[in-house]
Amino acid sequence: MAWLVGLLQYARERASGVRRMVGSRSLSGRHIKRVFMKNRDMLETAVAAARKGGLRLAELLPGRRDIRLKGARDVVTDADLEAEETVLEVIRRDFPDHAIVSEEGGSGGDGSRYTWLVDPLDGTRNYAHRLPFFAASVAALEAQEPIAGAVFDPLRDHMFSALRDGGARLNGGPLQVSSVEALGDALVGVDWGRRDRDRDTAFDMVGRLLPRCASLRAMGSAALALAYVAAGWLDAYIGLSVKPWDVAAGSLVVVEAGGECTTQSGNPYQPALGGCVASNGRVHRELLDLL
Repeated sequence: MAWLVGLLQYARERASGVRRMVGSRSLSGRHIKRVFMKNRDMLETAVAAARKGGLRLAELLPGRRDIRLKGARDVVTDADLEAEETVLEVIRRDFPDHAIVSEEGGSGGDGSRYTWLVDPLDGTRNYAHRLPFFAASVAALEAQEPIAGAVFDPLRDHMFSALRDGGARLNGGPLQVSSVEALGDALVGVDWGRRDRDRDTAFDMVGRLLPRCASLRAMGSAALALAYVAAGWLDAYIGLSVKPWDVAAGSLVVVEAGGECTTQSGNPYQPALGGCVASNGRVHRELLDLL
C-alpha cells in the first residue's frame, strides 16, 4: 500500500509552549492550539466510530454466523463486514477527505495527510467461537504517526482512548501502566500469528519467555492486549505478526499511559513496521533481550 511508504518522523508539540521551526516559520502557540483541537476532534470521531461498531458487534454476537476463510487460519464473518461499514460511515461523515485503510477492504481518500486505520473486529476467531474477548479499534494518523485512537470492548463497556501528548483514558479516567520492575514478576500477553513460520517463531519465543516471566497469556486480540498493558492489567505484550490496523490505536494508548511500544529490534513502533512489543517500560529491556 502506498500509505506504508515514506514514513516521516515528527517532533511532538505541546500546548505548554513548545515551538517547532518549519523552514523559516515558527509555529505559534495559537497554531499549536488549533492542531490540538483538530486532533481532539479526531479522537472524538475515533471514540464514536469504535463505540458504534462495537455495539453492532455485540448486537450480532448471539445470532448465526456467516464465516468464511480469507487466508490460512484467517477468517472473516458477516459481523466484521457490518461493523466495518458502521465504523466507516462515522469517519466519512466527519472527515470525508481523509484516507481510510480498513482490515476488510474499506478504503478511500488516497493522498490525504491523514489516514484512518480501522479494525472493525479485532479478535475475529474469538468472536466466531463466541469467546467474549474482542474489540473494535480505530486510529487516526498524521503522516503515518498515530495521533488519536480508540479501542472499544462492547461486552464490558470498556472504552480505551488516547490523544497524542494528551494522555490515555479508560471510560474517561486516566490510565497508567503497571509498576512491575522485573520480568520475573510480569504477566505477559502473546499472540501466535497464523502462518506456520510465524508460529514456529512464536513457540521458540515462548520457550525462552516461560522460564523468565511470571506467566503468559494467549490473547487473541492485539488491540485489547495493548489496552490491558496501558491499564496495568498486563505488564507486557508481544505480537510479532500483527497488522497495522490491529495495533495502531492500542500502541498509542500504551505510550500515552506511560508505557513503551517498539519493534522486536527496539526501534519505536510505527504502523508500517512489522511486529509490536509493548510493556510498562520497566521490563522492556529484559523482554527485548529474550526475543
